[in-house]
Amino acid sequence: MRSASMEARTTASLLAFARVGFVVPRYKHSAVARNRLKRRLRELVRLYVLPTAPACDVVLRVVPSAYDRPFEALREEVQQLAARLARLHVVPPHGAPPHGAPSPPA
Repeated sequence: MRSASMEARTTASLLAFARVGFVVPRYKHSAVARNRLKRRLRELVRLYVLPTAPACDVVLRVVPSAYDRPFEALREEVQQLAARLARLHVVPPHGAPPHGAPSPPA
C-alpha cells in the first residue's frame, strides 16, 4: 500500500492484535526532524490504525516527501491507510489458531 509520503507492508501475525513498526531513513534530515516525524506517525497510528486493524504486522516506510508534509496531510494518509487495513483479510500462518480463538495450553 502506498501513499504520497509512506509505503505500508503487511503480513499475518500469530498475535491477536496489530503491531506497527516504522522505518524513517535520514534522507539528509537531522535527528530532530526524524524524531518529530516518528512522534507524529506513532500518535496517528495509535489513534487511527490500531483500533481498527486486523491481527497483522505492519511496517510503515517513510519516503522523503513525508518530512515536508503538514500534520493534517499525514493524518489524512494514515486514515486512508487505516481504512484499507480494516478491509484487509489477513490469513493466519498455517497451524495458527483463528483470530479470536484461545491459544492452546503450553
